[in-house]
Amino acid sequence: MDCSDIKIVFMGTPEFAVPVLRKLNENFNVICCVTKADSPKGRGNKLLQCEVKSEALSLGIPVLSPEKVKTPEFYAELSEYKADFFVTCAYGKILSKEILDMPKNGTVNVHASLLPKLRGANPIQRAIMDGETATGITTMLTDIGMDTGDMLLKDECEITPDMTFKELHDKLSAMGAELIVKTLKGLIEGTVKRIPQDDAKATFAPPLTRDQEIIDFGLDAEKVHNLIRSLDEKPGASAILDGKRFKLFKTVVKEASGDELPGTVIDSDKKSFTVKCGKNAITVFEIQPENSKRMDVRSYLNGHSISGRFC
Repeated sequence: MDCSDIKIVFMGTPEFAVPVLRKLNENFNVICCVTKADSPKGRGNKLLQCEVKSEALSLGIPVLSPEKVKTPEFYAELSEYKADFFVTCAYGKILSKEILDMPKNGTVNVHASLLPKLRGANPIQRAIMDGETATGITTMLTDIGMDTGDMLLKDECEITPDMTFKELHDKLSAMGAELIVKTLKGLIEGTVKRIPQDDAKATFAPPLTRDQEIIDFGLDAEKVHNLIRSLDEKPGASAILDGKRFKLFKTVVKEASGDELPGTVIDSDKKSFTVKCGKNAITVFEIQPENSKRMDVRSYLNGHSISGRFC
C-alpha cells in the first residue's frame, strides 16, 4: 500500500511534538491535527497558538482545538475524518475509549521514555532528575490507562552526565519522529508486534510541584546538579540568597570537604561561584536573578558579589 494513502489524525501540543508532525506529513496523509485551544500568555493575556497548531497551519493541515474532547459534538466531528490511525504525542488531554477506538487501525502514542519506566506527563525531566544514564522513545498502542498500552517499538539514547533538559528534549523529539514512521509502516506491513507492559516494573513521572523546583543544598552535589539540569530552560531550579530568589543553571560537581553549612558560597572567581552541598559542592556558571534575565555569572559579577548562604 502506498503510505501517502494512509490517513492520519495527529494529536499534539508542544514543541516536542512538532518534528513528529512534520515527519508524519512527509510520509503519510495527515488529514487533521488536534491541539489544545489557544491560551492567554504575557502581560496582555493575548491568545497564542501552541507550537503544533502553528506548524499544522503552516503545512496546510486542518486544525481542531476543542476546549473539551469528551463531548458528542467532538466525537461526531472527529469520526467524519475516517482515519486509518490516530497518532498522539504530548497532546495533554486524556482520551476516551470512544475516541481511541475510532480509527481503523487504532491510536498510536509516542512516549519519551523506555516504558514501563517513567509513565506519565514528565518523563524527560524525571529521567535527568533521577540520575538515569539512559532513556529513549517508546511507541505504543494507547489504551485508557496512563501510558499502559501495549508497546510497539523502542529506541534508546544515552543521558550524558551534563546533559540538560533542552538537549535531551530535542534529541528525543527527533528520535520520536523517526520511530513513529517506522512503527506505522511496520504495523501496515504486519512486521511490528504488540508487547504487553510489565506493570510490576512500572515507574512514574508525574508533573512537578513548585516545592520540587527549590534546591535543597543538603542533598549530595550530584543530586543538586541533576535537579538543576533537569529544570534547565524552564522553569529553572531556584534558591534564596539575602532574601532574593535566584535560578541557577549550568553547573558541575566539584569535590569539597569542610564543615561549612550546605548552601554556603565557599568560592568565587570572575566566571563562577561554588556552593557547598550535603556532600561535595556545585560550581555555577549561569544565573538568573529575581526579576531579571538569565546571564552568565561573569556578567552578574561585573556589578554584584556572591557571598553568604543560599537557603
